[in-house]
Amino acid sequence: MYPGKYAAANPDRAAFVMASTGETVTYREFEARANRLAHLLRDQGLKRLDHFSIFMENNSRYLECSSAGERSGLYYTCINHYLKGDELAYILNNSESQVLVVSVDKLQVAAEALADCPDVRLCLVVGGANADLPKPVSGTRFEVFEEAVARFPDHPIEDESLGVAMLYSSGTTGRPKGILRPLPEQPPGEPLALYQFLLGLWHYREDMVYLSPAPLYHSAPQAAVSLTLRMGGTAVIMERFDPETYLDYVAQYKPSHSQLVPTMFSRMLKLPEEVRAKADVSSLEIAIHAAAPCPVKVKEQMIDWWGPIIHEYYGATEGLGFSALDSHEWLAHKGSVGKVILGTLHVLDEDGNECPEGEPGELWFETASEFSYFNNKEKTEESMSADGRMSTVGDVGYVKDGYLYLTDRSTFMIISGGVNIYPQEAEDALISHPKVADAAVFGVPNEDLGEEVKAVVQALDGIEPSAQLAEELMAYCQANLSRQKCPRSIDFEAELPRLPTGKLYKRLLKDRYWADHKSGIL
Repeated sequence: MYPGKYAAANPDRAAFVMASTGETVTYREFEARANRLAHLLRDQGLKRLDHFSIFMENNSRYLECSSAGERSGLYYTCINHYLKGDELAYILNNSESQVLVVSVDKLQVAAEALADCPDVRLCLVVGGANADLPKPVSGTRFEVFEEAVARFPDHPIEDESLGVAMLYSSGTTGRPKGILRPLPEQPPGEPLALYQFLLGLWHYREDMVYLSPAPLYHSAPQAAVSLTLRMGGTAVIMERFDPETYLDYVAQYKPSHSQLVPTMFSRMLKLPEEVRAKADVSSLEIAIHAAAPCPVKVKEQMIDWWGPIIHEYYGATEGLGFSALDSHEWLAHKGSVGKVILGTLHVLDEDGNECPEGEPGELWFETASEFSYFNNKEKTEESMSADGRMSTVGDVGYVKDGYLYLTDRSTFMIISGGVNIYPQEAEDALISHPKVADAAVFGVPNEDLGEEVKAVVQALDGIEPSAQLAEELMAYCQANLSRQKCPRSIDFEAELPRLPTGKLYKRLLKDRYWADHKSGIL
């Protein structure tokens, strides 16, 4: 989020545009905004390696908050704006944040959380000029963001140094964990080595336009927008994703780059044929996707539609390792997430032994970049091998012909009658059915087998859930998968709890079925 020389060279170029309104902020104004907030943070006593947090939906003040941290030597935590008060309080306390930036729309949740966050001294409310701000809560005072930053100069602080995001895991399998990277003392114009690597991999350039359809609290859009600004390009920020609207924005703003998740692909593919036929995606040069495995049929259809411009990568927020491949490689190795190009991968069985080629096991990396879970020594140690040489985030996969294939998360493995079943294949099959909008597959209690395979499905709009539809979907799975992988029963939900980042919040579904079973407590 630090454009450096590009902002000086092109002060009137659009740094970013809010997609729905067309509100445009030039590099001159963006630099001034970020500098004012950096001065405010110093005035609040925040020094290098201190922490502050951002809790808001995508809006026109979000990026300057990240940029202020990135030029002040601070760790800034972008928090999932869907969290509730107690969840927000946990992250604010765990991250040792001293300042919180919140939108007026999230003020009520923030005020609830701050009652239990005595270390947060200041809460800045974006858009709060006409709001009835709360009185100080547990030592936290509230100020209108725009009024507070206006008191400070727009030139750089004297002690600029590189800062970085300290983001939290999504918490889909437990408490979220803050991922702390060592922060070298260097100028903000010198990004961490990982980000420099990504600039070359995805052909970022000065005149690029990047369309961001995802929430800015997540690591992938954070990195992509940051790299765009560091290259002097223009970022177009969608407030929220809608498949037809996304295609309209591609036609309107002519982006060269974009980054999506597989559920976005799936939802665009299920638009009416006439909508897809009129879509103009000719400006796109590179469309990147990650965050979750992409069903083979979905990706085949996307390449047929958009051409061989789709790049895929696999890499956890922790930065343990990184694999990537382009469309041409993927077509030759369908289902793969690429060759490992950062970090050294080991596929290990339950006893810690290397698995033969083609046999799935838990993925461990001799890490490409050092990390720890902030204020969580126990979880850091759990993720490390006994000698501290390797780390894991619980993914399962295998390597064939040098290419990595993901199977699932080890936490979602189903053990039925002693057989290990990974639900990803059944989910992919169900999502490819024309009547299915989304699907989750997991294990539920079975007295004889221990667990049995259950599917929960969100039907496409206009499709009525019924016993007949459930039978149709189970027959479809049986025609495409071995019997043991197929769901024994299917339930329906109006909408599945999928995060905007594309990750399925499967634990919320699974816990309902295990509520009365001690063995099912996660």
